[in-house]
Amino acid sequence: MFTGIVEEMGRLERRDGSRLVFAAEVVSEDAGVGDSIAVNGCCLTVVDMGPGWWAADAVDETLSRSNLGQLEPGDPVNLERPVRLMDRLGGHLVQGHVDAMGEVVEPAPNLRIRAPDELLRYLVEKGSVTVDGCSLTVVETLEDGFRVAVIPHTAEATTLGSRSPGDRVNLEVDMVAKYVERLLAVRP
Repeated sequence: MFTGIVEEMGRLERRDGSRLVFAAEVVSEDAGVGDSIAVNGCCLTVVDMGPGWWAADAVDETLSRSNLGQLEPGDPVNLERPVRLMDRLGGHLVQGHVDAMGEVVEPAPNLRIRAPDELLRYLVEKGSVTVDGCSLTVVETLEDGFRVAVIPHTAEATTLGSRSPGDRVNLEVDMVAKYVERLLAVRP
């Protein structure tokens, strides 16, 4: 479980097949093999590590559903360690399970994202959404997506400040909405 508050921007060092190696200082300082770290909102498991780097194996589902499959060495990534029970919840509850990729239509600060049709019903004005691992508030819902306001600090401290039209971003909608929908579904 994560909060959507990015702790640092790391970068992809190299890709060895499905193994991704990331350069990172903050999130790797107290991590161990078997720990989780969110990369652009995707929960990955540390399988190897050393000073200033860590590695994870990404399965085909992760690579096809998220933008991790499009990363090239040197690309920046948003990184977050899992929340601890004693931490403040500064964002919202984020699972690290990417629902789909969206497409940047307009860049920050008024970031407009085109989202897949199947996610639109979970987006509400003033509701939460995770974009590349960043917890954000929906400012406006649109026929084909949504808009969020990206404050200068978030633009500078995350990859959202450098996203351009056409870039693919990872989306995770609020899990509470999905559970409520499931509970309210009429069953035959």
